[in-house]
Amino acid sequence: MTMEEFVYISGKKYRRGYTTGSCAAGAARAAAKILITQNKVETIEIDTPKGITLKLKVENVTIGEDYVTCAIQKDGGDDIDATHQAYIYATVKLNQLGELRIFGGTGVGVVTQKGLGLEVGGPAINKTPRDMILKEVAKILGDQQGADITIEVPDGEEIAKKTFNPRLGIVGGISIIGTTGIVEPMSDDGWKKSLSLELEMKKQQGINKVILVSGNHGERFAKEVLGLSPRYIVRTSNFIGYMLDEAKRIGYKDILLIGHLGKYVKLAAGIFNTHSHIADARSEILVANLALMGAPLEVLQKVSICLTTEEAMDIIDTNGYEDLYTIIATKCKKRVDLHLREEQIQTEVILFSLDGKLLGQSEQADKLKEVLR
Repeated sequence: MTMEEFVYISGKKYRRGYTTGSCAAGAARAAAKILITQNKVETIEIDTPKGITLKLKVENVTIGEDYVTCAIQKDGGDDIDATHQAYIYATVKLNQLGELRIFGGTGVGVVTQKGLGLEVGGPAINKTPRDMILKEVAKILGDQQGADITIEVPDGEEIAKKTFNPRLGIVGGISIIGTTGIVEPMSDDGWKKSLSLELEMKKQQGINKVILVSGNHGERFAKEVLGLSPRYIVRTSNFIGYMLDEAKRIGYKDILLIGHLGKYVKLAAGIFNTHSHIADARSEILVANLALMGAPLEVLQKVSICLTTEEAMDIIDTNGYEDLYTIIATKCKKRVDLHLREEQIQTEVILFSLDGKLLGQSEQADKLKEVLR
């Protein structure tokens, strides 16, 4: 089936796109076709794992004596990421080996660490895009003709600085990725997979303890204030529940969660996706816990109208309710343990403020910190 360009989510219209993997496969097929026919093509069709046929515009064609190079421009639809509008090039050159071989060229990252399911020292072209490239080129060349296929992204090294690649040990460029070939707008799947890949990678390196932080602030606090080793740190973004499930699946036995009060106050109430679009009950949760501590109505009313947790903290601290932070951290741990339902996994929680202050922590957090330095 051909791709329906738009989808509707929550009553709004969003445009679909296609992955770097689809671009690479399309460019490779177009290059193979031009090489065999010696005629340029303006568009090329490819099949995607999602069952959708894409018709892609072929650009920047170069016909050499024994090779062809061309490009497909990445279109992320309304789910724009760092690779949106990048040109993905493929060069196809026949060989006498009777097999199709894939290489990474300029701007395609090189894998430097185990755990990604790719050969160390090889190009960061994931399995599904590899399969797509081989399938599309074989449709043109047949089963007996061999060819060398080189994928390149001229701006890939610069684009990669805006991605998770450096954290995953991928250097020199971007990854060619995509499990379905199609970019679905408003989808978190690709982002979540990138995060969990880091868990996979560290486990294969022999690490069985992990520090989960939401983002830059948490990572900085863990390293600079707590003195914890960066080798254990993995980001969760807002997907705390998903990353806990992944940590359990992969086999981690010690998990230290470090988060800003604004995120983890939600976790204390059992909210495991902390994006404000999913749930934003920060003030209500703070008010409920302060009420259980016996705070007067005047304090509760002031906290209830705060726009940020940092603002609420001024009221909490001024009125002597700093013990709230330890209560919140302890509730977070209980929610996490209930979510995991695994007695063999030790979890602890630490809360911090934006100015780098340790606010509160669960009971055994200090012991876990010591083995994570």
